Amino acid sequence: MDILEKLALSGLVPVIKVDDAQDAVPLCRALAEGGLPVAEITFRTAAAEEAIRLVHEQLPEVILCAGTVLTTDQAERAIKAGAAAIVSPGLNPEVVRWCVERQIPVCPGTSSPSDIEVALSFGLTAVKVFPAEAIGGIKLIKAMSAPYGSMHFMPTGGVNENNMLDYLSFDKILCCGGSWMVPGDAVKNKDWARITALTRSAVDKMLGLELRHVGINSGDPDKALKDAQLIAKLLGWEVKEGNSSNFAGTGFECMKKPGRGTHGHIAIGCNSVARAKWHLELRGYTFDESSAVVKNGKLTAIYLQDEIAGFAFHLVQK
Repeated sequence: MDILEKLALSGLVPVIKVDDAQDAVPLCRALAEGGLPVAEITFRTAAAEEAIRLVHEQLPEVILCAGTVLTTDQAERAIKAGAAAIVSPGLNPEVVRWCVERQIPVCPGTSSPSDIEVALSFGLTAVKVFPAEAIGGIKLIKAMSAPYGSMHFMPTGGVNENNMLDYLSFDKILCCGGSWMVPGDAVKNKDWARITALTRSAVDKMLGLELRHVGINSGDPDKALKDAQLIAKLLGWEVKEGNSSNFAGTGFECMKKPGRGTHGHIAIGCNSVARAKWHLELRGYTFDESSAVVKNGKLTAIYLQDEIAGFAFHLVQK
């Protein structure tokens, strides 16, 4: 899995600026504890190179990008320090060429179709859009993406917890960059717990995990219909009969023959099954890859490997 795939599954890239390189490790650890083992450390301060080196050495699991890279000298220093990718606010052909010639992932900033065409001429498949909100936000990105079907975008600048889903719901968005999870005063005060809480909140909202329905292993068609009717009567819902199951409203599915799970299954809706799977794997869950459902090249459902409380659990695309 290359770094662009990892960034896409991460969904969010915290953009951080540190004045003291010693803050970088506890800051990135706080991000990881909040669910985002990823960071773009910007070359906006003299501490950037050392910060990247320390994170690379002490937290090798963190997906580490160097941001605000303006020159080939900065790019070289960032890569030698341990950055896995280069991100810049604009499209500097010299920096892009330097990275491409060395097969280093680079995501230059763009703000127009002309920028995108230059990026395409270098063979790039992903670009940053900066400053995203100020230049038109998701409407601009959708308009610009139409002629460039192979290009994906990382909007940064004005993206926050309130508007990130507007971006992430568009399939041409690789991921979103933002600094709201790492407010300057929290870094200055070394309030790592606050950064963890802000990160966890952002990840939870991005994933959008919620109960969709409970599947009950009724065991046979007659029992499945009776169960569905009783549940529907209890809750004032309608019964919808199907080939393999009967639904009481949308909340309960009564299986006509035993399915997965000792007692049945529980469906968890999410904004992106692939992204939710990646994040849940970070939390220690494993999945039954043979259960994966893929439609039009997109993962739309997959079961956890193990039951919980006698139920099989699966993710499903909202």
